[in-house]
Amino acid sequence: MANMLANIFGSSPVQPLEKHIDISYCCAKQLRAFFRAVVKDDWDTATSVRSEIERLEHEADDLKKAIRLSLPKSLFMPVPRQDLLELLLVQDKIANRTKDVSGIAIGRRMQIPAEIAEQFLDFVDRNVDAAKQARKSVRELDELFTVGFRGAEVDLVTALIEELDRIETDTDDKQAALRAALFKIEKDMDPIDAVFMYKVIELTGEIADMAERVGRRLELLLSH
Repeated sequence: MANMLANIFGSSPVQPLEKHIDISYCCAKQLRAFFRAVVKDDWDTATSVRSEIERLEHEADDLKKAIRLSLPKSLFMPVPRQDLLELLLVQDKIANRTKDVSGIAIGRRMQIPAEIAEQFLDFVDRNVDAAKQARKSVRELDELFTVGFRGAEVDLVTALIEELDRIETDTDDKQAALRAALFKIEKDMDPIDAVFMYKVIELTGEIADMAERVGRRLELLLSH
């Protein structure tokens, strides 16, 4: 048991959380290549990237389960164990949403309307930016743990969270504009295709939403 815990937690109980957000971000980042392939009707590439998304999502899920099972209840930390587990669950949803949205696109061999393709890809990129900023914020956890969640490190993480909020707000604005652009052309689309296009936009936007929730969980940790 001691060796297993050492392998999972290393020198700090928050290092596995940092590893998990790395995996979740790498998963979300695949959407850039995935949807560029979808726009080009390059389904061989899209299928290959989708396989990598599935692999990373499974890896994130396996690590989540290991952390939940092995984080000692009696571990002395400056923050509650449950708060770390709540952070973990939100991080995991970044990878989950990535898998969900890519699954719909692959399953339906979606055609992104040419009129909104570039706007959609820009929206995808900004959601990935949010996941990246969430990773950057969580990767400060080890240092926060070391200093007892006090001092200048708290100011640094607060600034990172504020930037994450700005990115998430930007994705909201882009999502509203994208939906408006889709609305203008939906009458020329197959109705079912239009419904699923709205769903893909919604699920993609949830990646930034989950990233923003990571920031909220970090703020809660800072408040202790």
